[in-house]
Amino acid sequence: MESTQLQKLETKVIMKASAEQFYDILCNKTHQIPSIFPDNLLSVQIHKGQWGTEGSIISWNYLHEGKVTEVKEMLEDIDKENNKISFKVMEGELLKHYKSFKIIIQATPKENGSIVHCVFQYQKQKHDIPDPHAILQITVEMSKKINEYLTHHHN
Repeated sequence: MESTQLQKLETKVIMKASAEQFYDILCNKTHQIPSIFPDNLLSVQIHKGQWGTEGSIISWNYLHEGKVTEVKEMLEDIDKENNKISFKVMEGELLKHYKSFKIIIQATPKENGSIVHCVFQYQKQKHDIPDPHAILQITVEMSKKINEYLTHHHN
């Protein structure tokens, strides 16, 4: 069995929306995201727990490379003070390619908005598995759509 190292892929998105607003949608109002980002995100459902609580299990149905894909994630860690949230992938298509996959998103206040830092920590099943750039791009697009929604509906 090949062993692969834990790897990291990250990016930042500049937002006009506040860090608190962005965090609130991502953590507490997750169920609203499909109506904000309908082109890619088909549905979000809670399977265990409540929205915005550690340990809750959420499934996301989204379009990835032209096909409907589902991932089930546990809301692993919530840091409200720092507008930071992390999800651990529990089931789904991603685990066919990665032994482990964690998504960490933090919104940091800045003058006239915020910066959203998206980090993927993952371990590939095999060395020749590509890095998850396409999934990161979907996360960036989702963040931009949330920003548009917040700046047009909450000002």
